[in-house]
Amino acid sequence: MLQVDPTAAIAPSADLVAWSRLGSVYRPDHLRQALEHDRTLFEHNALVRPMSDVGLYLAGAADQPVYERTRVWLRANDRFRRHVLKLLGSSGPLTSRDIPDTAAVPWASTGWTNNRNVTRMLELLMARGEVAISGRIGRERIWDLAERVYPSGITVPPVEEAERIKNERRLSGLGIARARAAKMPVEPIDVGEAGEPAVVEGVKGEWRVDPAALGQDFEGRTALLSPFDRLVHDRARAQELFDFEYVLEMYKPAAGRRWGYFALPVLHGDRLVGKVDAAADRKASVLRVNAIHEDVEFTPAITRGVQAELMDLAGWLGLDTIER
Repeated sequence: MLQVDPTAAIAPSADLVAWSRLGSVYRPDHLRQALEHDRTLFEHNALVRPMSDVGLYLAGAADQPVYERTRVWLRANDRFRRHVLKLLGSSGPLTSRDIPDTAAVPWASTGWTNNRNVTRMLELLMARGEVAISGRIGRERIWDLAERVYPSGITVPPVEEAERIKNERRLSGLGIARARAAKMPVEPIDVGEAGEPAVVEGVKGEWRVDPAALGQDFEGRTALLSPFDRLVHDRARAQELFDFEYVLEMYKPAAGRRWGYFALPVLHGDRLVGKVDAAADRKASVLRVNAIHEDVEFTPAITRGVQAELMDLAGWLGLDTIER
């Protein structure tokens, strides 16, 4: 899966992860084609996933929302709910700003969702499997009835089976993870009883490991990772397994940053070895490299690998030069 995030210091998050994983053969229009035309991918809860998995995320949809406060709000706004569905049904895909706010009871929140009644309703209806994201205009989501976005004949497994499969998929992507962990927004970081138990030398506690990942030949490379890449997204896991300290510092004041606004973790072989503080200046057509932080002393091979990745990144972004 790919996480959708508005941060674009270098490129939109989903595109940057795809470039890092797939290389310059990947183009952002590939993602749009798959989401909006081929329908081989779908966006749900700020994540892009294979359409073949949509049934896993519709399991339990009829029981949404789970929190009583939200249930009360939805019941109080049932007329509003029916109006949104009727409007989408007759008008076709719409952005949230195209949908009138007819909420009888406003959504109350101490956060940014306060009184954002249309957005809140659409996201609840998405969780219930009644509407879906049909595409985007820039960063703005386009909504439609789920039946016009998702394929017909979807197999929706029981909730317990769906959770088991999702845990197995997550472990397959991570290779090794904790069975239980703190609840995380957007996507969990634990995998339940998937895989097999394992112990890592020098690290406390038990892990779960994907047996398919064991005993395989490994040929490493140098890669610049997005901070949203799942290899490093769980900061505690990265610290425990790779002795790699990282914090995404774009929310910190500039004076308090150690590595930079949107520093890219550096993977070399099987080690996380540093961070690159870089930003794309599209007006000047320059990839600005503000700093390269070496967690370990860079060997000539690491330096060559990082420089090659920076050149590839600049070319992929269509920037003319790199400045340090």
